[in-house]
Amino acid sequence: VQLQASGGGLVQAGDSLRLSCAASGGTFRNYDLGWFRQAPGKEREFVAHIRRGGGSTVYASSVKGRFTISRDNAKNTVYLQMSSLQPEDTADYYCAAASGIIYSSIGVPSSYHYWGQGTLVTVSS
Repeated sequence: VQLQASGGGLVQAGDSLRLSCAASGGTFRNYDLGWFRQAPGKEREFVAHIRRGGGSTVYASSVKGRFTISRDNAKNTVYLQMSSLQPEDTADYYCAAASGIIYSSIGVPSSYHYWGQGTLVTVSS
């Protein structure tokens, strides 16, 4: 499956932004999906995950209550709605897909088989 992320940009602290990730070439509904981010000089970190099937979600503690991951299987797209953005949210954001993933590994980048290119989110103070 190929993933194409979009929606990044420059915003001010407190603003909202929605990222999208469109998938092609696979059966979208069969994939577990995740969002990760990577700030300059830092390792890639887990942001959010949404299961195939029922679509249960998991969030990193740093974004819980501010970010919402969702998916539209009819549009083959996963979203990341971000609100109350802060400068520390500045990073390249990546979407990822896995054809099967155990719960304990959803935050591990190597558990995902497919990756989109990053979309840059910059939050100014």
